[in-house]
Amino acid sequence: MNSPFVPGAVADADDTRVSHALCLANARLILSGRVLHGRLTIENGLISEISEGDRVPAGAVDCDGDHLMPGLVELHTDNLERHLEPRPDVDWPHTSALLAHDAELASTGITTVFDALRVGSIHGGKTRYDAYARKVTNELLSLRAQGGFKISHFLHLRAEVCSETLMQELADFTPEDRVGIVSLMDHTPGQRQFRDLSALKTYLQKKRSLTEAEFAEHVARLKDLQVRYGAQHEAGAVTEATRLGAVLASHDDTTTEQVEVSHRNGARFAEFPTTVQAAEACAARGIAVMMGAPNIIRGGSHSGNVSAAELAEGGLLDIISSDYVPSALLLSAFRLADLWNDLPRAVACVTSNPAAAAGLSERGRLEVGLRGDVIRVGQIAQTPVLHGVWSQGQRVA
Repeated sequence: MNSPFVPGAVADADDTRVSHALCLANARLILSGRVLHGRLTIENGLISEISEGDRVPAGAVDCDGDHLMPGLVELHTDNLERHLEPRPDVDWPHTSALLAHDAELASTGITTVFDALRVGSIHGGKTRYDAYARKVTNELLSLRAQGGFKISHFLHLRAEVCSETLMQELADFTPEDRVGIVSLMDHTPGQRQFRDLSALKTYLQKKRSLTEAEFAEHVARLKDLQVRYGAQHEAGAVTEATRLGAVLASHDDTTTEQVEVSHRNGARFAEFPTTVQAAEACAARGIAVMMGAPNIIRGGSHSGNVSAAELAEGGLLDIISSDYVPSALLLSAFRLADLWNDLPRAVACVTSNPAAAAGLSERGRLEVGLRGDVIRVGQIAQTPVLHGVWSQGQRVA
């Protein structure tokens, strides 16, 4: 089992943008297992008081009955990559991309993010993937040290075993790099996410404009890489996750056998299992199940895999990720609350559950002594609307 990521002094020493005192009153506080009408006070970046009642003290913010909940915790998002490469082969200035990504997440209520960066490259060809994660990490850490971010950023390295250079790229990272998660990816065509090759073809033809011949070449190449490197890359990535002190996650598990391998590797949570069978196997082994918010909102998977709502109805859903739509995270929690008729349980899927899975014990809940990451949420036509976002008591949106 991997050593859990511990956000100690190294993780948060430079998060200095904290408020001295903030009181949010006349609100419905979403606590663990219940909703309390009352007020919440943040001092020096931490929650210092939670009180019941509708009184609005002098100088407090009157929330007019809106919900207060912990800031959202995002473990897997492709959003940074979208800003870095807004179109295929368009390399956007990285500082601008990082700042825009940070501001966008803050505007959607996300106050903690694990930025997903691919490690493992494929050189040459129309579907090449070049190394970029180390360079972007350097730029991200530099911006963070200068106080450039509104919210809290960690790293999530997506270790692509079906690649040429995974181990060389992982070797460039150190335990000081704020790597909180390493996930094991295997995008070999014909299994896991893309069991249906027609779905993969549609995706790549839209994204990369591949011809029939180019698609066939791409599939053959990835299958060859998996045969040559798959086993050694998987074992190596597990070892590297331990060296980095990162939590290990599996990705797109489909069968009980794949889940059993993930369990032996020490996976703490499973990203987007593709079948009910895999989700049930995760639950039986104590592996938390993550599904995508777009899956919940759209009513199904865009790849034709299992519905997140089906897993939720079966009690097999623990964590939600915004995946490729940051604003989907908050909306999906309220959709899930309607499905379960349990708002605190649904909110936990985007706050305390992901925080616990990533080893972050000081955030994700509204409790005295925890980090003052709070969002204020109203509603218009059954749709949640953000009325305020605070990171360590400092308003960021």
